[in-house]
Amino acid sequence: MKIRAITTRVVNAGMRNWIFVKVETDEPGLYGWGEATLEWKTRSVVGAIDDLAPLLIGRDPRDIEQAVRVLHKWGFWRIGVIGSTAISGIEMALWDILGKSLGVPVWRLLGGRMRDRVRIYTHLGLGEQKAVYESLDTGSLLERAQAVVERGYQALKVVCIPYTHYTATTRELAHVDRLMQGLRETVGDEVEIMVDFHGRCASAAAALQYIDVLAPYRPFFVEEPLQPADQAGLIHISQKTHVPLATGERLVDRWEFDALFHARAIAIAQPDLCHVGGFSEARKIAAAAETAGIGIAPHNPLGPLAGVAALHYDIATPNFVIQEEMTGAVPWYWTVLDSPIQVEDGHWLLPDRPGLGVEINEQVAAEHPFVQESFQTDRAFLPDGTVVDW
Repeated sequence: MKIRAITTRVVNAGMRNWIFVKVETDEPGLYGWGEATLEWKTRSVVGAIDDLAPLLIGRDPRDIEQAVRVLHKWGFWRIGVIGSTAISGIEMALWDILGKSLGVPVWRLLGGRMRDRVRIYTHLGLGEQKAVYESLDTGSLLERAQAVVERGYQALKVVCIPYTHYTATTRELAHVDRLMQGLRETVGDEVEIMVDFHGRCASAAAALQYIDVLAPYRPFFVEEPLQPADQAGLIHISQKTHVPLATGERLVDRWEFDALFHARAIAIAQPDLCHVGGFSEARKIAAAAETAGIGIAPHNPLGPLAGVAALHYDIATPNFVIQEEMTGAVPWYWTVLDSPIQVEDGHWLLPDRPGLGVEINEQVAAEHPFVQESFQTDRAFLPDGTVVDW
């Protein structure tokens, strides 16, 4: 069996362009699908896939570890997030081919079933962009949170930290306190709340100010309180609070997670299968995390194929905790696939089809061609004009 072609399909979903990757073999009707979505880098990732594809043409798609090493090592330059995302989409498709060729779901190949169902959480508006990122108003935040709970979710995440610089003001801290108090009262103690800082704090001191306010409301975890490069700052925060910390969506391999694991700086690691290189690297990250006593909550605000891949990974990962999803990002989210994930009681159920068990509806995909994604340039600055992280 040999790889004969690697191609992409770009599908616009509003804030994001989903990038689906198709790897075709020389066996009639045998191909695999993967996802390589990276926000605001769509054309770069598609170009990277085109650049990497010649390295694999003519190779056996079932030699997955070998293929990944070829893509990393024979390109000479360090791969970065764009290259790693390109590799992720290709690598997922290879697992899809392997599962189909053997007649078993991918989760069987990853070690088999560790659990009977997969716990999930979503965002306000089920992931609709405005609801997710414009959540600093108390009334709309509580209304949207109630709607999520009414849909059967037992956990939700909010992005309710103001755009911040090196310190937080008294007014900002009081506002976050009111938001969290109202949120906890609205959803009750049975629903877990995660707070995504989105890397908005420019200093560990500012992040700690907010975390101290959040602590009485018992967040399930606080996500990305600092930018990913400030690992020393995150370690400092972990030594000052008992609130569980999570990070990892912008880290691309196990070496970037290593210092955090070694320092036990986080409670939850959040690798994204679309960014770390696919299943192969994500499994190694999970194993390293388990050694350090750290749980896995994969990042995934991306397309439906990324969600399916995460489901297979979650089923077979011993230290899995909870899975992010944003199935309400667009109304037609599941129609681009022929086999949507089954949901019951705030959990995803186990799939049983071979491979990833899905097929892209290329007609629906073609109805949503590439569109330049919007940026947060109208919001991510302070009153004096200072540009900040969003």
